[in-house]
Amino acid sequence: MRQIRALRIAAVAAGIALMATGCGATGKSSTSTTSGAAAGPVTGLQIMVPNTAGGGYDTTARAAAKVLDDEKIATNTEVFNLAGAGGTVGLARVVNEKGNGDLTMLMGLGVVGASYTNKSESKLTDATPLARLIEEPGAIMVSKDSPYKTIDDLVKAWKADPASISVGGGSSPGGPDHLLPMQLAGAVGIDATKVNFVSYDGGGDLLPAILGNKLGFAASGAGEYLKQIESGEVRVLATSGEKRLEGVDAPTLKESNIDLVFTNWRGVVAPPGISDEDKASLIAALEKMHGTEAWKEALKTHSWTDAFITGDEFASFLTEQDKRVADVLTKLGLA
Repeated sequence: MRQIRALRIAAVAAGIALMATGCGATGKSSTSTTSGAAAGPVTGLQIMVPNTAGGGYDTTARAAAKVLDDEKIATNTEVFNLAGAGGTVGLARVVNEKGNGDLTMLMGLGVVGASYTNKSESKLTDATPLARLIEEPGAIMVSKDSPYKTIDDLVKAWKADPASISVGGGSSPGGPDHLLPMQLAGAVGIDATKVNFVSYDGGGDLLPAILGNKLGFAASGAGEYLKQIESGEVRVLATSGEKRLEGVDAPTLKESNIDLVFTNWRGVVAPPGISDEDKASLIAALEKMHGTEAWKEALKTHSWTDAFITGDEFASFLTEQDKRVADVLTKLGLA
């Protein structure tokens, strides 16, 4: 299913910096698992993806499941999609499955924002934090048929008539694909109240809109669209990280004289109330996965940055992100 909503929303300066904190890659685990945890392969593990197939959460979940199984860390790991309401349908299931040590959910910043904009009774702070896995910059993308060949072309046209150019993203308001273009608007001097943001439920739904030239441009993580980028069907005008993305022939926003750096993150949570043994076993499995060459290769393949933290450190990070997003969306009138 696809949910598309046109939104014209003012960017708030206080919210523009939220992605700049707490997202540095550490590559280290912050939690030591108990002795004997995950003594053998994890069995019966389910990884729920709270949006449609083909998006960033889905890609990350399936990459993780493959490494877990291939490296004999887990057996027959199941990945399934439960899309809806920007990820909050899946979030509600996780929170309601109290004590289920076999269920996990792949999530990220978008679910944090959606929990507020969709007035969800469930919050990520209700879940059991396991690990933050990756972070990645955003990309400003157009179809191969777009008249915009460079980021300068796009910005010039956008500034001339902001409302006439629709901006697509694969997340709900408050999510990364929404925050990036709103921050970009502010960085280039566009009145964000005139920005026409169109929300899609995940990258799997956003891609056809890009390919069909139904948007002025899209803002999302490049990793979800690498095949289309490599084939030339999707053109990347700029990326939002500190450095260029390997394998993507596009400048950063900073290289293009736009003073903006933006990154997204993804991680794994479990239902509330799982046993200490189950929590330790799941974290141990993710730690083992993180240490494999296969996972390092997955990071490289998908242009992801290692941002691995676990347990209490990830819990603190989630609490901080939840508060920051809530504050931003409250000022935007969305929470």
